[in-house]
Amino acid sequence: MNSNLIKGWEVIIGLEVHAQIATKSKLFSSSPTEFGADPNNHVSFYDAAMPGMLPVLNTHAVDQAIKTGIAVNGKVNKISRFDRKNYFYPDLPSGYQITQMFFPIITGGYIDIILQDGRNKRLNIHHIHMEQDAGKSVHDMSPSNSFIDLNRAGIPLMEIVSEPDMRSSYEAVQYVKSLRNILRYIGACDCNMEKGNLRVDANISIHKPNTPFGNRAEIKNLNSTKFLGDALDYEIQRQILETESGRKIPQETRLYDTHTGETRTMRSKENADDYRYFPDPDLKPLILEQSRIDKIKSELPELPDAKKKRFINDYKLTEFDASILVEDKVVADYYERAVNASKTPNKSAKLIANWILGELFAFLNKENKNINELLFPIEYIAYLVDLIQDKTISGKIAKTVFAEMIETNNNPRDIVKKLGLEQIQDENVIRQAIEEVLTNNPKQLEQYKAGKTALFGFFVGQTMKALQGKGNPEIINSILREELSK
Repeated sequence: MNSNLIKGWEVIIGLEVHAQIATKSKLFSSSPTEFGADPNNHVSFYDAAMPGMLPVLNTHAVDQAIKTGIAVNGKVNKISRFDRKNYFYPDLPSGYQITQMFFPIITGGYIDIILQDGRNKRLNIHHIHMEQDAGKSVHDMSPSNSFIDLNRAGIPLMEIVSEPDMRSSYEAVQYVKSLRNILRYIGACDCNMEKGNLRVDANISIHKPNTPFGNRAEIKNLNSTKFLGDALDYEIQRQILETESGRKIPQETRLYDTHTGETRTMRSKENADDYRYFPDPDLKPLILEQSRIDKIKSELPELPDAKKKRFINDYKLTEFDASILVEDKVVADYYERAVNASKTPNKSAKLIANWILGELFAFLNKENKNINELLFPIEYIAYLVDLIQDKTISGKIAKTVFAEMIETNNNPRDIVKKLGLEQIQDENVIRQAIEEVLTNNPKQLEQYKAGKTALFGFFVGQTMKALQGKGNPEIINSILREELSK
């Protein structure tokens, strides 16, 4: 039975991800691309569609698209072409958008995700094309007027178009998360969805197995993975309810209302003919040399999946821990630098991962900070773990040291010396403390001798208390067993 069936219906989902290419200037002009400028401050004569202005292709944007295509296992086409997509909208002053409709720079590719049951699934990419963004219409500044901000007009975008391979909202969300991670790793897109650097259009339809696909609805401009999942879940149920009630699903474009959690009709879905595509007469076909493609490929960094496999193999991490660490390149780099700073990298790797995923992440979440906002050097986590590994301090004492390190940004080695937190390993001192504990707790000792062996933990706790939490647990356990066996 197909586990993706919902009430007997199969869900078909394909995504169009619009990723702002990380460049300093726009796709066809020298205007800057920084976010947050005052309205219409980043607009050239070309962006405003002044007569006689001609486009000049940003070669770095092309390199970023090539890099993306290689990273997602696609084919880089040596010949691609720009077309004009004609439509009227107030924030599109030229009356057309330059895009790659028929001959995109990348075809094919795929992204592998992990399903909820642990199986892998390959989700295929149809193509990636470059295009320019439109401006922005502002409707909430006046009750009677709309305003136009052209700062985004001409911003370079990649539209990454998937095959309709996804069968649930979960798969769609995992696809976007994996794609976003890849784009960040290679530096092709900042992927800040709140700033509009990454937006998703979701196409969704339902049908009974072994029957033709139903009409699809397109949900536009989803700017978070949570909203993507929520919008798809709502739309799945809506289409099932409509169909089972005898109503047809029209082919249309819908918007997701984040306040109500519902999708609503925006407009009927246009067909490609409506845009009157034709080759842009001001731009020659884009012809790439193989040497350029090979150079970009050779400069690609290690990608998330490869890094995860290496972390599992080299550092003996669980798949879960490795997956969390590689989700953010900054965190992955932090972890690996910490491991390399340890006196015993192979021995410390797992414990360093535990500290980063546990205590450090808890602190960052509480303070709403990113890992690159930490004020102490990365190496300090390694030093802390080294102190545990060489038994200078216990794991319990290490938490005290960590808290002090967070507070003061001091070296954990200096903190241990300053506060006198070195672990007591002198067997004579520990034996003396144990003898005093046994002498002072005759009733518990008698119960233990009578068979109540669970009191062993009580004696360990009392001994550790007597040693102010600084006793070596292994030595305490060994001597305590010896004394209790007498």
